[in-house]
Amino acid sequence: MNTKDIQEMWDKRYAQPEYAYGTEPNAFFKTALATNKPKGKILMFAEGEGRNAVYAAEQGLQVTAVDISQEAKRKALQLAHKKNVSIDYLVGDIFKMDLPKNSFDAAGLIFAHFPPGMRENIQKKISELLKPNGIAIIEAFSKNNLPYREKNPNIGGPQNIEFLYTTEILLKDFKDFKTLLLEEKETELNEGLYHVGKGMVVRYIGQKTEN
Repeated sequence: MNTKDIQEMWDKRYAQPEYAYGTEPNAFFKTALATNKPKGKILMFAEGEGRNAVYAAEQGLQVTAVDISQEAKRKALQLAHKKNVSIDYLVGDIFKMDLPKNSFDAAGLIFAHFPPGMRENIQKKISELLKPNGIAIIEAFSKNNLPYREKNPNIGGPQNIEFLYTTEILLKDFKDFKTLLLEEKETELNEGLYHVGKGMVVRYIGQKTEN
């Protein structure tokens, strides 16, 4: 599947009147913000319809969201307006965007799944954009989610195991970070239309080191 096909797929999903994954923030992301209390600028990558970006803005963070879908941006700005907050939403390829290195205090990637190769490059880019001591907050479906998906397709997540995560993958991708939290966990999701039921996720919070 090429970039254009991926964009069309997400545009089609987000063009629906309902919010695909709801309008409430991801529970882990919400807890991570409350626990770590980042201040300043946060980058939300593969942000979709904006539920987490809008929540971060409500907590006083200056939000830059990035996604490939124009329909996602439309829905996100609509939600931000409803919640009376402001977010900066960029559509396109993050590698072609004029985002300075060491400019964000935090980054969130919530259920952002990519093929190997692309994933490593994106994680490296996120690392470069974070300031020293900045934190990365990640929740994604584990490779062990596939049996859950077979029993209950409504839990969602990629069907291709190559797009899924392990704790080892996250440690490798963020090898220069200090690990603040790393776990694989069964969890009950209730996020809109496409994340409903029990699934297996990996969660990571890491802090960029000074050097």
